[in-house]
Amino acid sequence: MQQRVKRGGGGFRRRRRVDRLTRDKATYVDYKDVDLLRRYVDDRGKMIPRRTSGASAKHQRMLRQAIKRARTIALLPYVGSS
Repeated sequence: MQQRVKRGGGGFRRRRRVDRLTRDKATYVDYKDVDLLRRYVDDRGKMIPRRTSGASAKHQRMLRQAIKRARTIALLPYVGSS
């Protein structure tokens, strides 16, 4: 006779991240605001994806453009320091 293994019904749920830009009612992401942009770039210099950062699609597009502009004029590195 085979025994049944009782499984717990409580699954692990992550709390939804709040978009910091929506909370602050940002209408524009400035490429010169390096402190803000560093929050959305990891230590290797890669942009953090939307599902991880919690940014809305609209703000993620503005962030992407601002990060690219900041990299072009050397405010942000293309590659992080190892």
